Amino acid sequence: MRAFSEILQSRLEVSDKNSCRRHLLQRTGLDLCSNDYLGFSQDPELHRLFMEKIQDLGSSDFNSVPLGAAGSRLLRGQLKVFEETEELLAGFCGREAATLFPSGYQANVGLLSSLLRPEDVIFSDQFNHASIIDGIRLSGARKKIYPHLDAQALRSLLELDALYSGKNENHQKYLKIIVTESLFSMDGDLAPLNSYVELAEEFSALLIVDEAHATGLWGSQSREDRQGGGWVQSLGLSQRVFATVHPAGKALGVGGAWVSGSAELKEYLVNFSRSFIYSTAPIPLLAILLQTAIYYWKQVGHERAKIVLERSQYLQNALSQEVGQRVCIPRVPGLIVPVLIGGNSESLALAQRLQELGFDVRAIRPPTVPEGSARLRLTVHWNQSKEDLDRLVDAFSCAMGVI
Repeated sequence: MRAFSEILQSRLEVSDKNSCRRHLLQRTGLDLCSNDYLGFSQDPELHRLFMEKIQDLGSSDFNSVPLGAAGSRLLRGQLKVFEETEELLAGFCGREAATLFPSGYQANVGLLSSLLRPEDVIFSDQFNHASIIDGIRLSGARKKIYPHLDAQALRSLLELDALYSGKNENHQKYLKIIVTESLFSMDGDLAPLNSYVELAEEFSALLIVDEAHATGLWGSQSREDRQGGGWVQSLGLSQRVFATVHPAGKALGVGGAWVSGSAELKEYLVNFSRSFIYSTAPIPLLAILLQTAIYYWKQVGHERAKIVLERSQYLQNALSQEVGQRVCIPRVPGLIVPVLIGGNSESLALAQRLQELGFDVRAIRPPTVPEGSARLRLTVHWNQSKEDLDRLVDAFSCAMGVI
């Protein structure tokens, strides 16, 4: 048998050959690749509010928020600050309950792998995130993949399953789940959730929506009760969707994630979600960060989100006019703007040239996206001016010669 290091090197060489090898790069230039859409992660005012809250704790009952939870939430890791935070997060989404996880990956894996059993069936969009895919794999459930955003194809799969269940005497004993992202992380498009809700109700299925890139950008339209729970909430579908997943390391600028839904779902997760049960609880300071971020969002989030979405349309228009004849720039409703190149090496070369010109742009390649669809994934941020975006468009024009 070849030496261990030789085997690893041979695998890395394959990635090199296909222009798919990854590297850890330091931040440099204007940020056009992170998910810090509202500028929260580096906002001095949010930082000040957090430090103020920590100082208040220090002068009162700091023991109620230790540095580490020191155990899972079922083994002495449960703290009042987690309960308070989950109540706040549930309200932010307009739902009855929320369950806090250390990350969005753990939330999706924990939710799907606990709900689904091998006899159950799940219908998943072909472009769903890796954490959704891995949660489905761990469950062992029957998996049906429908073409991206294709509600008619989803209907056909549900009809076939209905025929199967009609011939199966145990058909009442298995779950049917539809799972989708709301705003897709690599294509920037929105799922037709109204259609999915109707299909779920017609075929007695549960609908789960990952709001990773929509939380904080969309939400309640009521000025009196403004919330940023995501696309489901914006459409008024919160009570018709079984569960939503909300990572907080994107628009909210902090970290962690939560699953929102019914109190019954929360009780179920506490009892069956392995990534909840068998993980040390998040550091309690994460709960304080989340509380502070939600408080700050209620002050500035709605207006910042509006600016981001307007700037995204501005960038798409300008890019389409300048380089739209040479690369594919799909029109998208949100703040993730994909520039489709196709080839891996060409995408890498264009990203590198833009980085040299002062813009932090990264190439997205397989397996994150399908073969032949490598791209640059641009993200629009609240603190990018129109002048910044104009400079980016000019840089694109200068850099196109490398592909």
